Amino acid sequence: MRLPFPALALLAILLAMPARADDLAGAQRLWLAGQKTQAVQQVEQALARTPDDLQLRFALGVMRMELGDRAQALALFTRLTQDFPDLADPYNNLAVLHAAAGELDEAKAALDQALRLQPGHAQAQENLGDVLTRLALRAYQRAQKAALVPSDALAAKISRTLALTTDLNKPR
Repeated sequence: MRLPFPALALLAILLAMPARADDLAGAQRLWLAGQKTQAVQQVEQALARTPDDLQLRFALGVMRMELGDRAQALALFTRLTQDFPDLADPYNNLAVLHAAAGELDEAKAALDQALRLQPGHAQAQENLGDVLTRLALRAYQRAQKAALVPSDALAAKISRTLALTTDLNKPR
């Protein structure tokens, strides 16, 4: 029996899916076992076979981010936002990278885009709150520097916001 082209293409996609799932599951097992380099290698090998795979690319971005490889993670998530502009998660992760580097305006822009795409994205909402708190601190500190006369009210705002941002940076 000969299948029409669309059915063949669908069959090829379905047959390829378990391999990708196996690659991701294997990489996750390696990662959780502390074999992070091997996990990255497994995802990279799978991507060599299927370079456009969204899940593999996203997983590699997360791994690079967790390993502190900011440049690689930034490149991966930036490319994902270009290739899949309707997905919120790459924008959210891009924002995390920007915020960690102190690039608060860029982080806010990425989170705003994530939330335009998916208003109920809980993690992006939380991350936006964190970024806005840090932006508030920055604004208060700039106001304090520009003030001609010291302000007790402004000093109190800085103190409370600084305490909050310090609490935000504690490991959860």
